[in-house]
Amino acid sequence: QVQLVESGGGLVQAGGSLRLSCAASGSIFSITAMGWYRRGPGEQRVLVATIPTGGTKNYAESVKGRFIIDRDNAKNTVYLQMNSLKPEDTAVYFCNAVVKTYRASPQYNYWGQGTQVTVSS
Repeated sequence: QVQLVESGGGLVQAGGSLRLSCAASGSIFSITAMGWYRRGPGEQRVLVATIPTGGTKNYAESVKGRFIIDRDNAKNTVYLQMNSLKPEDTAVYFCNAVVKTYRASPQYNYWGQGTQVTVSS
């Protein structure tokens, strides 16, 4: 079993910054990718940013130039630095990890419980 624990959400004024963290722990052999998704009020969950192991970072168009995703592979932790926040960034942010639990295992998708980010105008 793999657990993802998020932290760093909260309330911020428009134009401000927040930094989200997500640490993965448990039966981890390797992590193929980590990322962040969000679900706004009344909306579906959508991709914010992903960072594959040894691959290219990927961002949603709506956050390019404002958000930065990064990883600490030694700590199995992914970060999301969110700058120039807008009210439309208000959402529950979910951490995601694609994990192999042993060498020959399939890849499994794991999710954090979500952390609320609220941007006031």
